[in-house]
Amino acid sequence: MHSLGILLSGRGSNFVAIADSVDAGRIPGARISVVISNKADAPGIATARQRGLHALVIPSKGKAREEHDREVVTALKHHKVDLVCLAGYMRLLSPWFVQQFPQRILNIHPSLLPAFPGLEAQEQAFAYGVKVSGCTVHFVDEELDHGAIIVQKAVPVLDSDDEHTLAARILEQEHVAYTDAINVVLARGFTVIGRRLVTAR
Repeated sequence: MHSLGILLSGRGSNFVAIADSVDAGRIPGARISVVISNKADAPGIATARQRGLHALVIPSKGKAREEHDREVVTALKHHKVDLVCLAGYMRLLSPWFVQQFPQRILNIHPSLLPAFPGLEAQEQAFAYGVKVSGCTVHFVDEELDHGAIIVQKAVPVLDSDDEHTLAARILEQEHVAYTDAINVVLARGFTVIGRRLVTAR
């Protein structure tokens, strides 16, 4: 049984999508072992508790990044987590954290990376006038929104869109993409060549 650890800072809609996929058997052989937030008032923590999942708050305020990261890693290892999934976790992980889980930390970003990294990616895409946007699930490395890409989903930008309708349609695809990416990684049927993730056929 694969153990997933979820890190979130807000409502955690991607966490809910992952949990729904686990419950429905769309991520076979996996369970969510722990949900961790750096914010006590994160709605995702309340949702995790309502679902009967083990939920922890490890506050980050006033702590050095690596000090907080060590507390989070200790909790993840205590729960024997195989794969760490960032679901709206609004903290950059230290290089030390990343090294504890090589090719075992996933993040989702609401653009087709490398386009529009960082915050407010949907607004950036809309303002730039692109005709296609989407989302990317990637491994986390020491750089922001940079690790090898696992899954991407394209979303057309409609003439009738504003940044809110575009963001909503991208979010629908995020929920699909994260489940797909977790299955790819748990199957371990891939190699990373340079930046390219190549899956076994």
